[in-house]
Amino acid sequence: MPNKSITKNYLYNLTYQILILILPLITTPYLSRVLGAEGTGIYSYTYTIVNYFVLFGSLGVALYGQREIAYAQQKKQKRKKIFIELVIFRFITISIAFAIYFYYFMRTGTYSQYYRILLFELLAGAFDISWFFQGLEEFKKTVTRNILVRTISVLLIFIFVKKREDLVIYMYIYSLADFIGNLTLWLYLPKYFKGVKIGKINISYQIKPIILLFIPQITSKLYNMLDTTMLGRLISDKSETGYYEQSQKVIRLMLTVVTSLGTVMIPRMANMFANGEKKNIDYYMKRSFSFTFMLSFPMMFGLISISKAFTPIFFGPGYEKTAILMCIISPIILLMGVANVLGNQYLIPTQRQKEYTIAVGVGVIVNFILNYIFITLWSSIGACIATVISQIAVDYMQFRQLRGEVDFKSIVKLSYKYIFASFIMFIVCSLTKLFVSTGMVSIALQVILGVIVYGIILIRLKDEYLYMFLRKIYEKTHSNNN
Repeated sequence: MPNKSITKNYLYNLTYQILILILPLITTPYLSRVLGAEGTGIYSYTYTIVNYFVLFGSLGVALYGQREIAYAQQKKQKRKKIFIELVIFRFITISIAFAIYFYYFMRTGTYSQYYRILLFELLAGAFDISWFFQGLEEFKKTVTRNILVRTISVLLIFIFVKKREDLVIYMYIYSLADFIGNLTLWLYLPKYFKGVKIGKINISYQIKPIILLFIPQITSKLYNMLDTTMLGRLISDKSETGYYEQSQKVIRLMLTVVTSLGTVMIPRMANMFANGEKKNIDYYMKRSFSFTFMLSFPMMFGLISISKAFTPIFFGPGYEKTAILMCIISPIILLMGVANVLGNQYLIPTQRQKEYTIAVGVGVIVNFILNYIFITLWSSIGACIATVISQIAVDYMQFRQLRGEVDFKSIVKLSYKYIFASFIMFIVCSLTKLFVSTGMVSIALQVILGVIVYGIILIRLKDEYLYMFLRKIYEKTHSNNN
């Protein structure tokens, strides 16, 4: 078993994932006022379109590469061969995607100027090798190099984006940040390949397994991007897409905290699966569920409590509908957290792509049908309702597929204490709103009191995971003092 610390890698990956979401959130209150709901909607829609091409051009190389590098962690010659084959393969597929993207979107059309700028997102996809370091469980490297690039991009936004017409500048800054950030990771490669020689390169050998893993990944990505695409297509008012996009930014930030453990666990689970360590897999699955429940329940209840006061302060006037959307879609934090454990942390590392694809495929079908009906009826609210219901369908299918392998009764029992603690926390936060109505003060009090109440209840209930977390902090602090 690799000797890397899961906790340390989780914190590194969490830092990076939060970074790429928190920095846009820092700029969101400013940009929502400068660009307006329409400008935000245009960016969201065009960015979603180019991401389809990044997705098809990448063909699942990232997830496949991460898993294969994890299998070959101790075999330097094999992992170099895998790396070179996958990089060449991705360059070819991204080039094909670029040709199609150029012909249909970059030449003419209402948003062609924006699509030209977003070409850098395709280039960023071609040079993305973060999967290599994740497979080696070297998450620190994917964090340190990108922090500087992302921080500079935020500073540039505040300096150069001043009016609605500066949407073009905003898109340039973020697209170039992705591209440059991915390029910097290549500077680490010589350390891992120095003196390692390999034999014949065989790209064709990788095609079949990549495609087999790409099918569930494309299904999952389509599922996640379908609502924004259909909202932009079915509703002419791009402000609706803007409201939805803003609510998604908050949800994605919270989901990042909950699901970042999944990125860390994929190489660890894959390595344990390759070594036949079934008991260890079951042990880590239980820990993942405890972690997911411990974070997702209070986040879900907390978001519902503060959404009304949070929205006008954070997004500015004209975004009142976003508060409603956040409340409706908040269960997705829990639902996607559970799906992440079952799918990304178990089915994918243990080569159960078929079951994963079926579950997410059902979600895509349900989401498409409900989006078409609900968006037509209720616009962005309909998109939120469709997303929640379709995610319930995904979770249900995954539970059914694993009912003979995972003890779900014990997993459900793990959630009771977190539900209870979160509900009490929600009552305290709701009472706080009755006595303190000032927006910023009310939000701050709710967050502080919520964290304290939730933590005290879990301590009183002697929650094993919280105690383990506090013990690690104490040990780390004690060792540093010594």
